[in-house]
Amino acid sequence: MTQTVSCWELFTVFAKVGAFTIGGGLAMIPLIEKEISDRGWASADELEDIIVLAQSAPGLLAVNAAVFTGYKLAGLKGSIMASIGAVLPSFVIILLIAMFFTGFKDNPVVQRIFQGVRPVAIALIFVPAVNMAKSGCKSWWAYLIAAATLVCIAFLKVSPIWIILVTITVASGVFSLIQRAKK
Repeated sequence: MTQTVSCWELFTVFAKVGAFTIGGGLAMIPLIEKEISDRGWASADELEDIIVLAQSAPGLLAVNAAVFTGYKLAGLKGSIMASIGAVLPSFVIILLIAMFFTGFKDNPVVQRIFQGVRPVAIALIFVPAVNMAKSGCKSWWAYLIAAATLVCIAFLKVSPIWIILVTITVASGVFSLIQRAKK
């Protein structure tokens, strides 16, 4: 990601992401990846790093990805414009829904629309998860960690915070042992 990009282009790309992704969060990953990779703003490895960093940092995934991408491509102004682009469409849409939805929320057609959108949001979350597993799990133990994390969070209701803290602690310990063994 060494090319320079205009702040307006960053704004419009992330406004598109903010406006056309249903479900937010993880459902935004396919569009973020497509927009960034199609423009040559990041390699596949850099994209994976952006998504991992965006998910790991506190805050909204799309905003975190916008900050990181915008800063790398156009500095502080780029990160601000990309962030505004990511947030503005959602803000306007939520504002309009809040103003008008109360009159339509019990409408059977509106309820059916939301029922139809839910499976789409699930698929939009599932596909990048599978793609990240394919590219990020390069050994059997990485798959084992991913599967154990899935079981702990989905079925045992373990907080992701604990999993992250345990993973950091274990990884740091293993790294230290490897470094000592090399000496």
